Amino acid sequence: MQTDQQGPPQIQQALWQAGEPAFAAFQARLLPTVKPETIIGVRTPVLRSLAKELIRQGSARTFLLALPHHYFEENQLHALILNQEQNPGLVLAEMDRFLPYIDNWATCDQLAPRVFKKQPQPLLPFITSWLASPETYTVRCAVGLLLRFFLDDSFDSVYLAWVAQIRSAEYYVNMMIAWYFATALVKQYEAAIPYLTEHKLPRWVHNKTIRKAVESRRLTPAVKACLTTLRL
Repeated sequence: MQTDQQGPPQIQQALWQAGEPAFAAFQARLLPTVKPETIIGVRTPVLRSLAKELIRQGSARTFLLALPHHYFEENQLHALILNQEQNPGLVLAEMDRFLPYIDNWATCDQLAPRVFKKQPQPLLPFITSWLASPETYTVRCAVGLLLRFFLDDSFDSVYLAWVAQIRSAEYYVNMMIAWYFATALVKQYEAAIPYLTEHKLPRWVHNKTIRKAVESRRLTPAVKACLTTLRL
């Protein structure tokens, strides 16, 4: 077992006890931006249970303050705690503090606090700020939040324009933009389709959006056939 003095030793001990070396090796192949030696190999259900236990014990807030974390699983645990927090103001402040430390797509995509599921509007001022960030995963998270919380009842076509304006050389940003527009084609087709027919997206994002949409089971064969004619 290894521990790092920067993090809470009791939490790191629990993580190492639950770690699976084979699973850690598997995760390392999926997370090229994370140092393999910082991956312990703890499965998400175990991390979710630990997050609930820390919240129950009243020690979650102390853990949230222990930034930067050393291990990948500590970052995952951090996101899972925020997902369960019920105070929207606290969640927003802690997300704003945590996002610059995220260094991989998995932790980024894990962060989706359920407190905003029914009332996501408090996210919007933060999302507009995060979209303008120079940090890859801050931007990816902002687009992901628009995908999760603002493509249904809280949808506004202006959000499509916000995402379409992003110009990035980062693969993980562009993949999230493509995922966002592919999902928008499923949920808000009439508003989203002009971004393809009028070529408003960068070429790579445009073609990746079509590919992901065509792979979806939620679009009809006729719509998919139409989309394939729009490839650049």
